[in-house]
Amino acid sequence: MKKVLILFLFISSLLQAQYSIKGSLQPVKKYQWALLYKVEGARQVFVKNSEIKVEKSKGSFEFTLPADAKTGSYRVTYDLQNNGYVDFLFNKENVEFEFNPNNAEGTTVFKQSKENQLYKEYLSDNSAIQYKIDSLQSVYFKNRSAETAKSYKDLVQELKKTQNRYLQNAQGSLAYHFIKATNRYNSPEIVTQPQQYLDGAVTHFFDEIDFSNENLYNSSFLIDRIADYVFYMNFSQDPETQKALYKKASTIALNKVKDPNFKGDVIEFLISQFAGIKNAEIVDYLFSDHYDKLPKENQNIAFKDRIMSEMKVAIGRMAPDFSWKENGKDLSIANLKDSMSYLLIFYSTGCSHCLREVPQLFEFMKDKTNTKVIAFAMETDDKAWLKYKNTMPGWHHVLGLGKWENKIARTYQVNSTPTYFVLGMDKKIISNPEKLEDLKLVLEQLN
Repeated sequence: MKKVLILFLFISSLLQAQYSIKGSLQPVKKYQWALLYKVEGARQVFVKNSEIKVEKSKGSFEFTLPADAKTGSYRVTYDLQNNGYVDFLFNKENVEFEFNPNNAEGTTVFKQSKENQLYKEYLSDNSAIQYKIDSLQSVYFKNRSAETAKSYKDLVQELKKTQNRYLQNAQGSLAYHFIKATNRYNSPEIVTQPQQYLDGAVTHFFDEIDFSNENLYNSSFLIDRIADYVFYMNFSQDPETQKALYKKASTIALNKVKDPNFKGDVIEFLISQFAGIKNAEIVDYLFSDHYDKLPKENQNIAFKDRIMSEMKVAIGRMAPDFSWKENGKDLSIANLKDSMSYLLIFYSTGCSHCLREVPQLFEFMKDKTNTKVIAFAMETDDKAWLKYKNTMPGWHHVLGLGKWENKIARTYQVNSTPTYFVLGMDKKIISNPEKLEDLKLVLEQLN
């Protein structure tokens, strides 16, 4: 009997040492699985998955973590395709939350977990006061008054008191590090010019962030802040000024990061973001001035090769060359000299959308004498193309057999038709509009 009691107590202690992570979402829609990750630096380490159980329109899932589970930031992903997830802090306590998957960030409520409840409450109180401060500053730009200046100063003091109160309440907790790092700079006195206000926010953006803090490092916090700084805090409507700002902001942010592993991850993150918007110049800059200067063990050659392959047809790149025969002559993209600019179209006679759009474009281009069209037909054979090309006289016509497997189409990363590339006289890609309306605007500017 004594042995049975000891065994029972032992099993009970094991069960009590485990921690549960519970989540519920409504509406549940098509979600079937929840995936739990541990956030480490800029990476996510898979922990386990759980089926989302559905009852009416509400879904629920649960994970169990062992007693020795690492503390830190975790992420539950419920929609891989649309990047749907909920982040939370884990510090040796049960966590339970509910959310609307259509707006997880704005609707997540923690029903259990002092750490997350404290941090969530802080963010709410902090943002409410900060909103009032920003509003007063905006009012002051238009109508300067002593009353507004005093109200601004009072609110800045109130925000400081709120910050200190939460820091005091969070002593010894995981949330403390995030509360401290979230604190935002506000000028002690109200400023008179918008640019002065923006300059202060940019200059002091990283003041409270300790990049050597492992708690921040092992979360999405630092990556999110760097993204905010590079992409949102440094903005200009002038394209050339924007390029310079991107380079400067990236350099300032990366100089804050000392750990080479994390720096490599951050650079890869930034490169991936700029590659996603086809900004070849900034991608090249990040590789040459930052990534290539990392220790070799912190560089991923496969990553670089993949990105550079994707950027072959980015704006600013030379259009990949290819050749064709036309009226007995050998022509190529590189040796064309019959226009001030060029429009390269990838289309197919088997594409109904193309058959509607290409004739419209042909009519539109009749008076656009500064731009010559190169119509690249992706076909399985030449039967329909031989007849169709005659309806568009004056264009260069190229037959690309193999359709989607055509080597040239694949080089240009064509995954839908029609696809448009606008080239300058030097054959550099100057635009890659997706819609016909956007293409027409570009062509109007060139003609």
